[in-house]
Amino acid sequence: MTVNLEVAEGVGTIRLDRPPMNALDVATQDRLKELAEEATRRDDVRAVVLYGGEKVFAAGADIKEMQDMDHTAMVLRSRALQESFTAVARIPKPVVAAVTGYALGGGCELALCADFRIAGDDARLGQPEILLGLIPGAGGTQRLSRLIGPSKAKDLIFTGRMVKADEALALGLVDRVAPAADVYTEAHAWAAKLAQGPALALRAAKESIDTGLETDVETGLAVERTWFAGLFATADRETGMRSFVAEGPGKAKFL
Repeated sequence: MTVNLEVAEGVGTIRLDRPPMNALDVATQDRLKELAEEATRRDDVRAVVLYGGEKVFAAGADIKEMQDMDHTAMVLRSRALQESFTAVARIPKPVVAAVTGYALGGGCELALCADFRIAGDDARLGQPEILLGLIPGAGGTQRLSRLIGPSKAKDLIFTGRMVKADEALALGLVDRVAPAADVYTEAHAWAAKLAQGPALALRAAKESIDTGLETDVETGLAVERTWFAGLFATADRETGMRSFVAEGPGKAKFL
């Protein structure tokens, strides 16, 4: 398989495994969607790590495969391409990308689907599609501009240039830089910590933030209000408040 799901300590690692560069061909895209949906369904997966291995996250689409696709073929394929990445972005659990080496084109777009990005000091990120006479097609024009702002996104997309980890951190494209050898360990630790939290409240927080970024403030507030009130019907809310009153903040243990 070109993508695998491994679960430990409540963390599901979605691992790209298509040597040497984890090129995202059609089969890999479809498998990614399948495993994102599995991670969404499984109760034993409470947080997710996206990982490409020690040397490379994903160097982008499979250009040799794409070269043989004409306009009609891409019209038929482009929706499925976006849906595979959207399935990752819509996982209703905390998701962290552990980025080593190249995260270019579709690889960068995949990292953008995460809630948090930890990059190795060897990482190189970018959207080089313009150099092929194309634009990002798996969400890059939308997610990148929402993350780092339109002007910075246009700089990266218009030029197709790669940025090193330190510049990616300054741009807000990644959230933390670590030694390359420590990236997965740090990402898993972040995910494992959140995996111990209240699952429904985390889902509510993620959906409220993401929906709010995609719509107007009033609609976002309505989503927040609905989730906020709804959480009062959960056992986790009872556990959290009872623990706070009896022991102080941060001591609750959620199932």
